[in-house]
Amino acid sequence: MSSQQKIILTDSNIEIPEQLGNDRAGEFPFTRGIYPTMYRSRLWTMRQYAGFGTAEESNQRYRYLLSQGVTGLSVAFDLPTQIGYDSDNAMSEGEVGKVGVAINSLADMETLFDGIALEKVSTSMTINATASILLALYVAVAKKQNANLKKLSGTIQNDILKEYAARGTYIYPPKQSMRLITDIFQWCSAELPSWNTISISGYHMREAGSTAVQEVAFTLANGIAYVQAAIDAGLDVDDFSSRVSFFFNIHNNLFEEVAKLRCARKMWATIMKERFHAKNENSLKLRFHSQTAGSTLTAQQPEINISRVTLQALSAVLGGTQSLHCNGFDEALALPTENAARIALRTQQIIANESGVTETVDPLAGSYYVEYLTSEIEKRAWEYIATIDKLGGAVKAIEQNYIQNEIATSAYEYQKAIERKEKIIVGVNDFQIEEKEFTDTLKIDESIRAKQIARLNDVKKKRNGDEVRRRLGELKSASTTSENLMPHILNCVENYCTLGEIADTLRSVWGEYKEV
Repeated sequence: MSSQQKIILTDSNIEIPEQLGNDRAGEFPFTRGIYPTMYRSRLWTMRQYAGFGTAEESNQRYRYLLSQGVTGLSVAFDLPTQIGYDSDNAMSEGEVGKVGVAINSLADMETLFDGIALEKVSTSMTINATASILLALYVAVAKKQNANLKKLSGTIQNDILKEYAARGTYIYPPKQSMRLITDIFQWCSAELPSWNTISISGYHMREAGSTAVQEVAFTLANGIAYVQAAIDAGLDVDDFSSRVSFFFNIHNNLFEEVAKLRCARKMWATIMKERFHAKNENSLKLRFHSQTAGSTLTAQQPEINISRVTLQALSAVLGGTQSLHCNGFDEALALPTENAARIALRTQQIIANESGVTETVDPLAGSYYVEYLTSEIEKRAWEYIATIDKLGGAVKAIEQNYIQNEIATSAYEYQKAIERKEKIIVGVNDFQIEEKEFTDTLKIDESIRAKQIARLNDVKKKRNGDEVRRRLGELKSASTTSENLMPHILNCVENYCTLGEIADTLRSVWGEYKEV
């Protein structure tokens, strides 16, 4: 079933799986929600994904969002930061500060969170290949604030497998990347027990063109690979799995999206209980962040994206999300303006306070259509997972281009449906109007790279060069062993080694992954 296809049924030909209708929220397999009372006792975390330009500019946006009622920060990093390059690297030209904030060293991270008490705010960082470095930088700032690390809460995405399958911001080969992830699992279980060590992401696969079924299947398959890698590294499943979280994309088909989320919860609980024999109930709960679908936003008539985002946000809430970000209506054109970000936040606040959907645990419980869709998505997702298992698991499936090819095929079919007008996109292939160019967008100052390079040079002049070389040398030596690398990375960032220097040290030992 492709994401553009609709299931049109009458009550007479829907078979309702009995166990779905009888599930209770807060009980295995958590189809209806992971908490018995859901939003009646606590709302989801309202995040706004933000980051652009310099650390100073992003800090101002974070303070503004907090003043407007955001209950959790969500940090976007620029492309060089995501793939381990400092702003002065030739590869960074034209990209510094464009799609997120530029972070080169601890000095930037200190500025980014200036005046924000990290012990009192939950922070999500969308970072993967360099997740270990950004987490270490965050911890270093928290230590300077004298924060209790046991109370630090937040998430690093840290999901490298979907980078190979759908997004492309990888650095190292899969084996070494998985080693970094399990090192983070192990280190955080002792040092940052309240931190979510991974957010396994279906979002980017959906943005690349996957169907809802594929998003569930491939995301959970990646989750299986991460859990197995941690167990193979010697960790007990119940020591880390309660800090594993997920990240889903929310599209326009309200009922399909709700069913997808219900299905994912049920399947993950089953996987953790039956495949990995987890005993702690919290290990069975699929907790997830959700974000409205960037790929559904249109540059044509951009104001109508507010309607799309509202529909998608409502789907996420009806599906039981633990955390939500709403896109700005102007994001098909640029990073969101302050006005667009405020409207996106207000959308969440209206759903929470005015819609009435938070007054009952599971508003769509018992719906024939929703129960049928949940069962249908589950059945087809298990079929994908069985195929991936036969291929040797998610890593092998990615190496054989199976997942990439499945997503590409779905994306092609979706685009053809739009071109044939089998799928209507309002303002794009129907209901068009003559309109003036929309110019009220956020502009990123092209001088940012020069400012970042000057700041970086200043950091290098002031730091202890001998200590930098010593710490990077220790990291390089440790990377050739099975020793946990997180303490070494933390030592590096606390001595103002740059993100690029740390990434290059690991590159020199592990090499870079090249797509076949």
